[in-house]
Amino acid sequence: MANFIKPYNDDPFVGHLATPITSSAITKTILKNLPAYRIGLTPLLRGLEIGLAHGYFIMGPFVKLGPLRNSEIALLAGFLSTIGLIIILTLGLTIYGAVVFTSDKDQNGSIEVDFQTKKSWDQFKGGFFVGACGSAGFVLICLSSIPTSIL
Repeated sequence: MANFIKPYNDDPFVGHLATPITSSAITKTILKNLPAYRIGLTPLLRGLEIGLAHGYFIMGPFVKLGPLRNSEIALLAGFLSTIGLIIILTLGLTIYGAVVFTSDKDQNGSIEVDFQTKKSWDQFKGGFFVGACGSAGFVLICLSSIPTSIL
């Protein structure tokens, strides 16, 4: 029987196991295409794209599973709850950036363009907030234009 699980790069001290899933070319391709790892994006665009995705899918559970789901204002309550959660998430990003990034230079002393400086983290955070609020507003407009008999 073949041994499919082995230490990553045959180094048992790494603390990661290479499996057919984690070390496959498909997995690496999918991860390379995520906005956090895609080459050529500015921190603002990375945050915008991640925010668009999150704002779009966060609203559904609030509208369909929230305490006001059977009322006339379920959509508005879900939207406001989504905006509240987006503000909390952005506050978490702000706190993380304030603690981790203390200057605009990385450890080597050179200016870094990705997530490794305070300025780029602030751009990422701003893009996340704008993207998440914008896509939540888009979902509000889309869901408000659907007749209630279908929902």
